[in-house]
Amino acid sequence: MPRLFLSPPHLSGEEFELVREAFDSGWIAPLGPMLEAFERAFAEMCGIRHCLALSSGTAALHLGLRMLGVGPGDVVLASTLTFVGGVAPAAQLGAELAFVDCDRATWTMDPGLLEEALEAYVREGRRVRAVAPTDLYGHCADYDRLQEICDRHGVPLLVDAAESVGSTYKGRHAGKGARAAAFSFNGNKIITAGGGGLLASDDAALIAEARRLSQQARDPAPHYEHSTLGYNYRLSNVLAAIGLGQLRALPGRVARRREIFDEYREFLGRAPGVSFMPEAEWCRGNRWLTVVLLDREAFGLDREAARLVLEARDMESRPMWKPMHLQPVFRDARVFGGAVSAELFERGLCLPSGTAMTREDVRAVSRVLLEAAGKA
Repeated sequence: MPRLFLSPPHLSGEEFELVREAFDSGWIAPLGPMLEAFERAFAEMCGIRHCLALSSGTAALHLGLRMLGVGPGDVVLASTLTFVGGVAPAAQLGAELAFVDCDRATWTMDPGLLEEALEAYVREGRRVRAVAPTDLYGHCADYDRLQEICDRHGVPLLVDAAESVGSTYKGRHAGKGARAAAFSFNGNKIITAGGGGLLASDDAALIAEARRLSQQARDPAPHYEHSTLGYNYRLSNVLAAIGLGQLRALPGRVARRREIFDEYREFLGRAPGVSFMPEAEWCRGNRWLTVVLLDREAFGLDREAARLVLEARDMESRPMWKPMHLQPVFRDARVFGGAVSAELFERGLCLPSGTAMTREDVRAVSRVLLEAAGKA
């Protein structure tokens, strides 16, 4: 059988016609009708009024942090269990990063530890400029609890929703209600624009200024006039056409990812030493990746042994994100908690989860693991 990738792009076919329209129109630059249509469609889908399509999710977080005034001398509190692209922009803006552990119930930022961190910086007379929780593998952070804590300390919430396009929190789309949210359309996400990202906010002025900065911060003038430095961050009209086609397929993609999770749980869930990423009752995650925790003593394989067994059968899997406080580049960073995310990293394995997978594909992956563990 062909290689099973972790989360490959899955095209619906509609993207080709939209790309053809983009080429026929002559708009192949980082401007054009497809880009505008994509931003409108995403705003309508997520319920966040103003959307700015960009070259990556990291660019969206970078602009979002800059719009919140993050700079040298500031502190940004971020999830430690995340991808480096979600936190690097804060350091690149000159801020001090501090990391907050996740809780066991959701694997997302622990509100109690966030409050502890904010109170610690208040006692020290330090300014926390932003809090940036990550929606992990499509599961939303507990926005309301985090927002209530942030509001008491006068700190804005910028949600890293890169992995949670199509997820909902208490019935509203991921990121809705925060000061801003950043999304990703990288090739491995639940929908892709062949890359790309998006910054969304109900604050019209925030998005308007971010839009200006994303286009090299050009001032209104017939010539090129610049009073500040910006970036070349806009998404191209052609890639926006791909994103628009993908967005139309999103409900089906979420439904299939959730089915894949349920199938894995059906095939693997009764084996001793296997548990799955939880889902809070207030969240309907997109189940971007199905993640299992393996107990070597009970199951017979640890995470790395399981990964190698799958790789030998041409089935791609991957350890969970290595926590940021354990990364060499952040070895001097402050961390609040840390033991939960460290344990999840040691035991957690992301299984092949692409929406083109069949039930038989899921069964095959499960069978390989069970046979290797002596649990077939």
